[in-house]
Amino acid sequence: MAALGLTGRPAGLIHKGVSTEAPELAYLSVLRFAGPEAIAFLQGQVSNDTRRLADGVPLLAAYSSAQGRVLAVLHLLPHSSGVMAILPHEIALPTLERLRKFVLRAKVKIEDLSDQYAVAGVRDASALDLGQAAGMAYLERDGVAVARVADGARTATPRYWVVRRREADPATRDGAAEQERAWRLADIRAGMPQVYAATSEQFVAQMLNLDLLDAISFTKGCYTGQEIIARTQHLGRIKRRLSRLRLPAGSWSIGQSLRFADGRTGRLTELAQVGVGAEALAVLSLDATAAGEADTAAGELVSAEELPLPYR
Repeated sequence: MAALGLTGRPAGLIHKGVSTEAPELAYLSVLRFAGPEAIAFLQGQVSNDTRRLADGVPLLAAYSSAQGRVLAVLHLLPHSSGVMAILPHEIALPTLERLRKFVLRAKVKIEDLSDQYAVAGVRDASALDLGQAAGMAYLERDGVAVARVADGARTATPRYWVVRRREADPATRDGAAEQERAWRLADIRAGMPQVYAATSEQFVAQMLNLDLLDAISFTKGCYTGQEIIARTQHLGRIKRRLSRLRLPAGSWSIGQSLRFADGRTGRLTELAQVGVGAEALAVLSLDATAAGEADTAAGELVSAEELPLPYR
């Protein structure tokens, strides 16, 4: 893969304070796909058109099972050393091991670089000195990569990933817990789906609204799980969708089943504490007739407030 760095760009392109002071999002890991066939390999594995990476465009994509169930949601960055994928630490190793089974003779090497690279998140673009490159989606300089979070361009205020080498730029852990809570809350308010160990292989991509976030290409051709995802889209059989909720005080956990008084059911996919309660994302049935039997039997009756998403 050709280098995609910013040789010749202004020295102040990436603000030094961001690269050295932004707390690490320690719940996230980095996988790297390196080699001349990295993009082609990913093209046959994930839901988005990875050829767009060659144009310096960060992508959101689903990696699914052959049955069309999402195993991981990946943020793909066109790094100069190869395609980098950001995903939760708890599913990084299973995702790596599963993908390696499909390498065969492809000229691609998949590595977990979490011990070499730290991931931080910037919610305020003013912390980045982007200068003339403010409109670019991906920037790289002196071992620091800055990428706009791929959200289908639905949010008015962009957020950015900052990926940096640990040995050259040790990540600070001061304020890391609050940074993680704030980042996950921002994901919730942006309707940005995530999959963790408790929810891996539970949902088809459209249930996570990935079709609404420019994370699925319906024209690129075959990839793992494509048949089920395409059939779901073209037959209009999307009976569950990602929704945003405000939850009262309680013991909530990702993967927890929910049951509403109107008969709808769902499952929590993301959580962030807000005051005594929480805000959350959950995959909910669109009506009572689409409620899953398992959710109906085990779900806890809740009186959650449904909140708007910035899309749909």
